[in-house]
Amino acid sequence: MTATPIRLALMGAGVYPRDEHLPAIKRLGDTFEVVAIYSRTQASAAALAAHVPNPVNLYTELDPLLARDDIEAVDILLPIAVMPPVIEKALASGKHIISEKPIAPDVATARRLIEAQRGQVWMVAENWRYEDAFQKAEPIVGEMGRLIMCHFPIHSPMLPDNKYYASGWRFSGNFPGGMLMDGGVHHVAAMRMLLGEISEVSAFTAQVRDDLPPADTLSVAMRFASGLIGTYTVTYTTAAPWPPALHIVGEQGAVRVHRGELQVTRGGETTTVPVTAGKGVERELVAFASAIRSGMPHLNTPEQGLQDVAAIEAMLRSAETGCAVRV
Repeated sequence: MTATPIRLALMGAGVYPRDEHLPAIKRLGDTFEVVAIYSRTQASAAALAAHVPNPVNLYTELDPLLARDDIEAVDILLPIAVMPPVIEKALASGKHIISEKPIAPDVATARRLIEAQRGQVWMVAENWRYEDAFQKAEPIVGEMGRLIMCHFPIHSPMLPDNKYYASGWRFSGNFPGGMLMDGGVHHVAAMRMLLGEISEVSAFTAQVRDDLPPADTLSVAMRFASGLIGTYTVTYTTAAPWPPALHIVGEQGAVRVHRGELQVTRGGETTTVPVTAGKGVERELVAFASAIRSGMPHLNTPEQGLQDVAAIEAMLRSAETGCAVRV
């Protein structure tokens, strides 16, 4: 896709870089060339480097990596609580950045980082905005006339056999909301993409399992800027047999969508639109490369990432205060 590969450094060497970002980068052929890996330990950096088809330099310190003029971009894949200072240093270096979601643990930190941006491409890696099902649903939802209501029930068990359960930082209590923030920004991104801005929320939280602090279950009533009202419920405690589908009802029909399926109902007839699931990371990396090489706009601006966090932060504040909160 690009005449010259973008020389890229991976910052973080955990499960997600190994299982998602690096395989997607390799599938994109000559779009990127991974030339460096940063991790807290040499061992973890070397373990990820073993999956890279070319020799790479390994770093356990940020400054020497960021000082290299031959590295154009960095892919920051670190725990939520420790990402902001790394993003801040990368912004100061002038390198292009793709950083994992959420943009920051809270709105105040996100705003500070946005103010530090120096004109380089910065993408917040929200892969749900690049999932085929949601992208195909967007124009269809626009044909539903006035939108009346939505509901988004999610049962996403974080059990010990889940490969991400071993990422202890998710349950450390070091960032607001725990899993409710970590997973919730995905769900908010999908809702905002299809339904517009969430303007007001009223929420309850619960912690059912001791190993998922500070809360693992959330129920929210929402009002959107358009006047649409809806609910969003999520639990990470256990599984249920239903897919995590966003249901949208409008005057001219209804849409049921999740990453693996898109159903549209009009005039009493329901049809299924073919979608390709699981390509969000690859497609966002293509968009990142296009933004660097061609100046093409992308969907995951820092401002979008800020608003995703703002919605979750408002939900957490509502649950804490017992009052409705404007986003």
